[in-house]
Amino acid sequence: MRVLVVEDEQYLARVLELGLRRESIAVDVVHDGGTALQRVAVYDYDAVVLDRDLPGVHGDEVCRRIVAMGLDCRILMLTAAGRLGDKVEGLGLGADDYLAKPFDFPELVARLRALYRRSPMAHPPVLTFADLSFDTHRRRVTRAGVEIRLTPKELAVLELLMRADGGVLSADHLLDKAWDAHTDPLTNAVRLVVHTLRKKLGEPRLVHTAISAGYYLGTA
Repeated sequence: MRVLVVEDEQYLARVLELGLRRESIAVDVVHDGGTALQRVAVYDYDAVVLDRDLPGVHGDEVCRRIVAMGLDCRILMLTAAGRLGDKVEGLGLGADDYLAKPFDFPELVARLRALYRRSPMAHPPVLTFADLSFDTHRRRVTRAGVEIRLTPKELAVLELLMRADGGVLSADHLLDKAWDAHTDPLTNAVRLVVHTLRKKLGEPRLVHTAISAGYYLGTA
């Protein structure tokens, strides 16, 4: 999952950025509404965590414009107000979910993952392929019943491959979805993560390379 955090409180934005990365979520952070609109016009985000009270372009207007663009991303709106009227108004703008500050970080993560599962290509919370199982809620991977310890980036790449259900994903697609906007587009990070992922998943090999095309899951 790739998420854009739009939050003008820089300390909170940094906390969210670090916490979400620990959850295997690629994160970009901006601090005003105008920059947020520039980012969503360029990058393919799965979700936007949007503070309502933003400087410059207000969060309400950012939400309206994202919805008007017809972008395939979910909006989780944050606000300091917890009144029912504010919640109804926020959802009425087109937001998919609403969370009042202060909030518990695990709840934010749970809501983001729930929004991700509601995407047009929805998948169950437990993904399976052959004898491989990935509980996306608990971030737990097993093969033939044996747990496999993976890094956050390995988990992110594996989830993308499992959601593709055997389809080929290019290195550029994996880079776009599992890394943030500061990553060098010429990096070999994808190749290195796929290499370590293959080793950890063991034999017979499940992660394969489609020459000049990308990577996919297969049993042969």
